[in-house]
Amino acid sequence: MGLIQAAIGALGGTLADQWKDFYTVPGGLAPTAALFAAVPQGQNAGRGSNTHGSEGVISNGSRILVPEGYGLVLMQDGAITGFAAQAGAYEWNSEAQDSQSIFAGNDIVSSTVITSWERFKFGGRPGTQQRAYFVTLKELPNNRFGTQSEIYWDDAYMNAQVGAITRGTYTLKIVDPILFIKSFVPATYLEPGRVFDFTDIENDAAAQLFNEVVGSLAPAFSMYTNDPAKGRITKIQQDSDGFARSLSAAVEENYQWRAERGLMIVSTAIISIEYDEMTRELLRNVQRADALSGGRGNSNLQASVAAGFEAAGENQGPGGLVGMGMAAGTTGIGALQQPVQPAPQAPAAAPQAPAEDPVAKLAKFKEMLDAGLITQADYDAAKAKALGL
Repeated sequence: MGLIQAAIGALGGTLADQWKDFYTVPGGLAPTAALFAAVPQGQNAGRGSNTHGSEGVISNGSRILVPEGYGLVLMQDGAITGFAAQAGAYEWNSEAQDSQSIFAGNDIVSSTVITSWERFKFGGRPGTQQRAYFVTLKELPNNRFGTQSEIYWDDAYMNAQVGAITRGTYTLKIVDPILFIKSFVPATYLEPGRVFDFTDIENDAAAQLFNEVVGSLAPAFSMYTNDPAKGRITKIQQDSDGFARSLSAAVEENYQWRAERGLMIVSTAIISIEYDEMTRELLRNVQRADALSGGRGNSNLQASVAAGFEAAGENQGPGGLVGMGMAAGTTGIGALQQPVQPAPQAPAAAPQAPAEDPVAKLAKFKEMLDAGLITQADYDAAKAKALGL
């Protein structure tokens, strides 16, 4: 009893021509629609009609087409009686002996669906009338997140606590439809004509998810920036998959989305990060330190000193170069400057010998005369010079 798999993968064309009436996904759905009732196709290519059936209600003999990317869920009185995640055609028959209640192969959904089925399946014999719903198994885009004030986290790259206002989007995926419906979807959405959409501002359940994501942003940023494989906050806007894993892990740790609701975050896109003033200044300082480290730092330093010498030479002449050299020496970069030669100075005048006593000079000349070293004429000339005659 239950679903009979009529065909796999034959969603239109030949199979639809064979079935004069069937249920399938409604037209005009938003790409963010997650759960909605099946609708009858009352007319197929001008043949057949089914205009009197209740929306979403199937009975014995009802035919259902499951498109790619969707799962079919059958329910009665709030209990799940059947599930199919394989694309194809099905027929509902409460008496058929070869029917199955769950089709979840092809790795479309995780093996946890089987566990959820055993947990939530209908306990007795299904009735002849069931409600049919489709659940989206594709990624659901355009789920937004954002903070109105700064969030703060410990950043290993800057070795400090930093803060920022951030905005972005993420995609969701329903990985366990049975768990999602039974544990999270409000009963008001299990009615004909209702569509559960995560981006609907009137959807209180979706608003709760938004608040939980915002509450997980700070630990997600901290988890990302403290991962040795990531390292720095400046890479986060280019690494949507890496940050998605951090955000998904933070959400799972805090709110158990996958374990309790059958949901997970697949990817993110950070639109903007606006750091607070202290973080911006800290980031500038860290970037400067990075620029002045290693081989690149030596090149930058030498270029900076050369530019300083050139500017000093243009603006102040030789005196500016001397001042620049003195400044360079005080900042620990004197090894890069050329030695400054002192200006040549005039040699100092030789000190004059003190004047000799003329009496002492004459006494020496008299001794030389008596010793026969000089003549009388020599003595007379020396005498006249010493006395200034």
